[in-house]
Amino acid sequence: MAAHQLTRREFVRSAAAAGAGVAFSGLPALGSSFRRDTRLRVLSIGVIGTIGGTDRKNIAAHPEADIVGLCDIDANALAQAALDHPEAFTCADYREAFDQYGDKFDAVIVATPDHSHCAIMTMALARGKHVYGQKPLVHQLEELELLGRAIAKRPDLVTQTGAQRIESEARRAAVDILKSGGLGKVIEVHIAFGGGALSGGYYFADGVLGEPCDPPAGFDYDLWLNGAQYESCRPNMVQRQWRSWWKYGGGQIADWVVHLTDVLFYAFPELQSPTQVCSRTHSRDVSNFHADRVLSTLTYPVNSPKFANSTCNFYFYDTGLQPDRKQLGLGEGDWPGGIFTIVVCEGGTLVLAPSGPIEIWRQGQKTDGLAWPGLPTYDKFSHWHAWVDKALGKDTPHCWAPFEAGLRCTEPGLLAVKACMYPGQVLNWDRATLTFTNHAQANKTIVRREYRKGFEPIRVS
Repeated sequence: MAAHQLTRREFVRSAAAAGAGVAFSGLPALGSSFRRDTRLRVLSIGVIGTIGGTDRKNIAAHPEADIVGLCDIDANALAQAALDHPEAFTCADYREAFDQYGDKFDAVIVATPDHSHCAIMTMALARGKHVYGQKPLVHQLEELELLGRAIAKRPDLVTQTGAQRIESEARRAAVDILKSGGLGKVIEVHIAFGGGALSGGYYFADGVLGEPCDPPAGFDYDLWLNGAQYESCRPNMVQRQWRSWWKYGGGQIADWVVHLTDVLFYAFPELQSPTQVCSRTHSRDVSNFHADRVLSTLTYPVNSPKFANSTCNFYFYDTGLQPDRKQLGLGEGDWPGGIFTIVVCEGGTLVLAPSGPIEIWRQGQKTDGLAWPGLPTYDKFSHWHAWVDKALGKDTPHCWAPFEAGLRCTEPGLLAVKACMYPGQVLNWDRATLTFTNHAQANKTIVRREYRKGFEPIRVS
């Protein structure tokens, strides 16, 4: 059962005190707001869903972590999770968790739909909480900056993006191979996102809007909408397939982009922010759903001896589209599954599936990337436990994905899917000013959103 729910008037009053525009100055220092002991007290927001249960259970398995709070707008999910944590407090509204129970937890898991991430994560940081946040970290391009400023304001807090595939030996080997320069200068990157965007079923919708319907039983639809403007619930929308909806998710590309680009950003700090994006699609309109069958090109400026040119292009392929092996100079054969990353270098090409295998191609011949000379022995570790360890002040080399890295991985995915509103048009992106310098209409439509009152992200001055 959910705990007492505050009235809307009470929350509006609370939002006025902690809402948009409130700077982080004046917050208690970390030492005065946290218990300094050997256990991390964690609030789980989004307790089951598609990944929330996995996050919660992995973190709860850490011998020095306790799930002390459960927050979910789905009463059935909340009741189910409470069976695992009978001593935890429960509530439906994340704002209630912070306002009424903020002294009971030190850290937060945020495993909610994309459109609610920024509001919850910026509040957690403002209240002095460590944050484990699901990918993609944000839903709007402006939110890259909102969350970026929030984490910069609280460097004492430990953040971790849900990029757990770095646990695999193959991904860590890819980082080491790319950093070594042994394949020569990087020319370009190709990424295939799989074939699920049109499949319907578990994750993605089939593009059919459906008639308005009642939310599932026990589901607080108003709270689920978070900062999005009110509109009717639709079949299959709220529990998983929201990823396909323009207003709530980021389609297949935003869902996978962190898992497929992370090795590039770990290996090359030179890759900061794209300056151009062009997305081409001949598929469904984007009034309600994200485009599918997307081909997108993103251009990064690079001034580095590790790259062959002054720019590096990332080529994205969505909904079963794939690059041509012959054009890339690879031999006959199959890709390692439908989802993979390719890094083309002057001295060879690296091909990497999400959790392996890793292939190295030279002159049409394939070798096992894990046989690359000089690679270390990769120890096993838990991506979730590394976050707990670091939040507890322990020295760990495995907190790979702080939000700074997660935002760099998120940005190209957001640009690619949002540029589909202007198919075939080259949009010049300036991250510093959050503008498309050559497209006034794009600035009005795909950079930011208006938030419902009481659900705004906290804006750091």
